[in-house]
Amino acid sequence: MASREKQPQGRGLSSLFSCCFNGSDQPEITYCHENMNTMAVLEPTLPMPPAQELDSMFTELVDELDLTEEHRAAMFALPAEKKWQIYCSKKMEAEENTGATRWPEYYIDQLRSMAARRTLLTLEDEEGEGRHKIVDGLKTALRTQPMRFVTRFIELDGLSCILNFLKSMDYETSESQVHTSLIGCIKALMNNSQGRAHVLGHCESINIIAQSLTTESIKTKVAVLEILGAVCLVPGGHRKVLEAMVHYQKFASQRTRFQTLVTDLDRSTGRYRDEVNLKTAIMSFINAVLSKGAGETSLEFRIHLRYEFLMLGIQPVIDKLYSHENATLDRHLDFFEMLRNEDELLMSKRFDAVHIDTKSASQMFDLIKKNLSHTEAYPHLLSALQHCLMMPYKQSRATLQYWVLLDRIVQQLVLQTDKGENPDVAPLEDFNVKNIVRMLVKEDEVKQWKEQADKMRKEHQNLQQRYEKKERECEAKNKEKEDMMAMLNKMKDKLERESNEHKQAKLQVAELSARLQQLSASSSVPGGPPVTSGGLLPPGPVPSIPSAPPPPPPPPPPPGGPPAFGMAPFAPPPPPGAPLGAAQKKNIPQPSNPLKSFNWSKLPESKIEGTIWKEIDDLKVFKILDLEEFQKTFSAYQKPQKNAEDDHTFTKKVKELSVIDGRRAQNCNILLSRLKLSNDEIRHAILTMDEQEDLPKDMLEQLLKFVPEKSDIELLEEHKHELERMAKPDRFLYEMSSINHYQQRLQSLYFKKKFAERVAEVKPKIKALSLASREVLQSGRLRQLLEVVLAFGNYMNKGQRGNAYGFKVSSLNKIADTKSSIDKNITLLHYMITVLERKYPKVAAFSEELQNVPEAAKVNMTELEKDIGNLRSGLKSVEVELQYQQAQSSRGPADKFVSVVSQFITVASFSFSEVEESLIEAKEVFAKALRHFGEDLSNLQPDEFFGIFDCFLTAYTEAKQDNENMAKRKEEEERRALMEAQLKREREQKARKANEEEGGEFDDLVSALRSGEVFDKDLSKMNRRKQRRHDLFDSSRERPVTKLNQ
Repeated sequence: MASREKQPQGRGLSSLFSCCFNGSDQPEITYCHENMNTMAVLEPTLPMPPAQELDSMFTELVDELDLTEEHRAAMFALPAEKKWQIYCSKKMEAEENTGATRWPEYYIDQLRSMAARRTLLTLEDEEGEGRHKIVDGLKTALRTQPMRFVTRFIELDGLSCILNFLKSMDYETSESQVHTSLIGCIKALMNNSQGRAHVLGHCESINIIAQSLTTESIKTKVAVLEILGAVCLVPGGHRKVLEAMVHYQKFASQRTRFQTLVTDLDRSTGRYRDEVNLKTAIMSFINAVLSKGAGETSLEFRIHLRYEFLMLGIQPVIDKLYSHENATLDRHLDFFEMLRNEDELLMSKRFDAVHIDTKSASQMFDLIKKNLSHTEAYPHLLSALQHCLMMPYKQSRATLQYWVLLDRIVQQLVLQTDKGENPDVAPLEDFNVKNIVRMLVKEDEVKQWKEQADKMRKEHQNLQQRYEKKERECEAKNKEKEDMMAMLNKMKDKLERESNEHKQAKLQVAELSARLQQLSASSSVPGGPPVTSGGLLPPGPVPSIPSAPPPPPPPPPPPGGPPAFGMAPFAPPPPPGAPLGAAQKKNIPQPSNPLKSFNWSKLPESKIEGTIWKEIDDLKVFKILDLEEFQKTFSAYQKPQKNAEDDHTFTKKVKELSVIDGRRAQNCNILLSRLKLSNDEIRHAILTMDEQEDLPKDMLEQLLKFVPEKSDIELLEEHKHELERMAKPDRFLYEMSSINHYQQRLQSLYFKKKFAERVAEVKPKIKALSLASREVLQSGRLRQLLEVVLAFGNYMNKGQRGNAYGFKVSSLNKIADTKSSIDKNITLLHYMITVLERKYPKVAAFSEELQNVPEAAKVNMTELEKDIGNLRSGLKSVEVELQYQQAQSSRGPADKFVSVVSQFITVASFSFSEVEESLIEAKEVFAKALRHFGEDLSNLQPDEFFGIFDCFLTAYTEAKQDNENMAKRKEEEERRALMEAQLKREREQKARKANEEEGGEFDDLVSALRSGEVFDKDLSKMNRRKQRRHDLFDSSRERPVTKLNQ
């Protein structure tokens, strides 16, 4: 009997259609004697026929083998001797298997009898073995017999017999080897193109195969999962597998379709403890479901299915599976992780986010809200949420189905293609998204036409109103013109009269002048100046005013004062105990090569006394530092490496009387309509100091803009007899003007309502200033940090910049300006953080002792003192008004100003004094902090001083994150290199064995899926994309992928 060819253990898809034989190796036909273990080469006993006849006979043989075109071509390319040898071998095999053509009937009859015999009695061992032998024989025949056997088996509906047996088997059979062999029969049948098409074309085959997942037999489960996973790779098979899993969910009464898979994947007790084959088969099936079919092109589909697995808790299970340290299993786990990272990155890019936490409902809602805000879709989002609030919420089976239905509708909206096809099992069969959207679009168009018609109608009405208004304006202008012409005529008449009078007056003046000249000629007036014809004094020179004497010269400057402009100031005297001419030299180690300079602002030695710098000894730091590494990182000579509100319209009532300004009246009317209180209610609220809280603070602020002015009161008093005809704003202003000191009462009430809010705004600023000042004074970690920075600077700087005893705190933000000589992305700040984490781990967390510094950096002392001043002046104004109201003898019973404000003043004065005292104390502590760091008290404000530390804290945190990211990138690159090397070695091994043995197409699909090679192309593609991204942005958000054989 001819031996069966051994099946390959793992092949990539690239080898599925490779040639039958390796290179030029010629096939060797062998057979095995039943009682012998030796293999003998088969020599043909008959003479070889002519070439034409041999080709005809060989073609008939090849047709029965059902080979692919590539395999057929390889067979026909063999020499004539080999063809004749293969033909004789097959003929001898056929003679040994006499009656092979009637075997399908035999197996089908046996299957029917076994399926019909259902008994509650346990089968005898021999009978059970006989059943297993028959089914196993069928599996072997389907694999090894000629094509006519498979064709005959299909024609006799043998597949239905197998499926009926699978459907009707009892529990004992389902847990026996018979079940496993039945699944093997289907697998063998699918290894043939005609058989595979027949299985996939059967309406129930994949569903019945999936039912076999209920068995506890691990081998059967593995075989079923391999078939289902391979079907996912076949065109049109992916959808059938998803439908089969939904069928299995109902058949096994599971909560979800993939529940059994995740449960089996997590089982780690008993025989499942070390069962890696089942876990590998499950992971290969999951990866095939996620990445094949619609998942090859649709990101939404992959995320949709992955959510289903993640909701079942697959992620912690995957993390636990790495402990098996199995290379094949790890490959499937890595592919799941890498595909997830890739999809999450693509989804994040859609929302311009670094990472989307799909476990956080609030983050996902914020992203949707951000993208839909200020769009036409936003009201519909609100509507959907509002209606969700009205859905049943009590725990019941019916309540759950409401949310299930909503979930499935949204899934179908996202997944359905433009052609109306559903890549996953559609929960609503007649739900065609495209048709519904088209109907909504038409509905929207009709709505737009209606809106456009309404808009045109309104425009027509507006034009009509404008036309009538223009007509009235023209009539008014014509009347105005007529009045103007009448007035011009009157002015003309008046001008003519005055002109005549002017001429007569000139004649009289001339006559009087002549008479005066005659009188002056006959007699002169002593002591008087001559009179001109105009009666004026003759022109003469204006007497000049004597100039003031020049100012005296300025006194000489006092000793120690500032030098005059252009002169050099005197040098300050040296500190006591120091030698004249030079500062005391520190024993700082000198680098062997010049280093890059640290651009700090050095404190003079004279300002060190009484500051933190007096306590700092940077010489201790040099004993701990690795000075050689420091020199190498910041050498001055090394070259850096190269690296790749809506408008409102109001119409006046015809009989209304309004005497105040039109715009002011309109704004006042808007305010009163928003206030929704009558004038009496507003008056009562003001007199009682708003005991019932009828007047909000914002409304009080607006009321202060409509205090009746003196001109308003005078006009209103003139028309007070027409009070009923007055417009609403005029009546309001008139009635408010009757309140004694209305404006001052209103201002006092507003101040009273805002006082607590203003104090609450000021207190946190004062508190932050005080706490932050104490923090920088008392922080031991900050002191050590400054000590390290001082050591760095003294080691790097030479000349006047070196030999420093302290530096200005602003120098902290210059640390990041010094770049490394080795890598331009590394700065002195990055290096310092590395040193701190290695040598001073507690100092590295110095920010924990400066919690209030960021808030103090926001405190502007000028604005703070202005706010305090406003509170002080406001309280003073209220006190003045209180004294005035107390002096008034005629107060109505409703006037509660004195009682309410007296109580308020008592409480507010006390509260304000507390604020003032805390401000004084905060200023003192802040001044102490400035002196502590040797800073100038007159120049630095809190926002500047603490802003320096806040900026340094931010830069420190960013640099620390940069260090972590660089370490992660380096670790991931090493891991990827190891993984790629491992994959490369495996591919080379597979390539050497790829064509040694011949196997069926479906077996190759199963093998490639089992080993994970079917995902190799996707893995390498993702790795290349990931490598490119590393140069563009930080990938620290990605989930880590465990390397193979770690």
